[in-house]
Amino acid sequence: MADSLPTPDISDDATYQIYQLCYARAPDRRVHENFLRRDMHDGPMPLDFSLWILRNAARTVLVDTGFGARAAGERGRPLDIDPLEALRRVGIDPDRIEDIILTHLHYDHAGNIDRFARARFHVQDAEAAFATGRCMCEPALRFPFDVEDVVTFVRHVYAERIHFHDGDAAPLPGIALHCLPGHSQGLQAVKVMTPRGPVLLASDVSHLYANFLRRAPFALTVDAAATLRSYGRMLEIAGAVERIIPGHDPLVRKLYPSVTVNGVTLTSLHEDPAIHDLSTLRTLAAD
Repeated sequence: MADSLPTPDISDDATYQIYQLCYARAPDRRVHENFLRRDMHDGPMPLDFSLWILRNAARTVLVDTGFGARAAGERGRPLDIDPLEALRRVGIDPDRIEDIILTHLHYDHAGNIDRFARARFHVQDAEAAFATGRCMCEPALRFPFDVEDVVTFVRHVYAERIHFHDGDAAPLPGIALHCLPGHSQGLQAVKVMTPRGPVLLASDVSHLYANFLRRAPFALTVDAAATLRSYGRMLEIAGAVERIIPGHDPLVRKLYPSVTVNGVTLTSLHEDPAIHDLSTLRTLAAD
């Protein structure tokens, strides 16, 4: 077990290490809870809850911020570890992070945004409008949002700490944002250059490998047609299935190597996966 993250051996400020931090799990999740279409055999299909650390010699960037103790209690989603405590244990000071990309504003991706003292947050215009507009009058649409997080987000807008994007963008060297709606109106994936080539952090564009491989949207989907279009565009952007990282799939932790730092296990997405063959991945996704 290491005492700190390895020093990035990357001189290019447009190339990053990517570490996935799984901070909570839903081990009792069932197949029928993970798909909009429920015509398959039911059985266990757990979910992970993660955030992602992008790191090189020039900067550390976060993708999403997870949720904290309050939301964990209200949602019945116990934390394995508080996300900010995990960051501190691996040697990352949350108060020194300058850029955080929020893939969307659901509670499990945009909680804790009050706990980063200096960060500016990168968000799609469409997501901000959705989370603060008339759609939130509908209980079914506002369910995955946390009102306290949204209020904090609005306060950050007034404090000039939100960097808005209208569609695809390249906010930092080696990092590209791609608006891929469906699960939420302003959902964005993050394409990151790594030593093994580009990696697409899909977030909830596809919760699981099985969602996009089966073209079967997740149960909580605002626009199914948009989700299916986003699956196609996601594959075009990534170039290969092994370059796509779904947002909640425990398979990711099985396919990629890991490093443990001060008791916190991180998955190294900048390293090659253990499985390259698409047919094997399809079989895993179908299990």
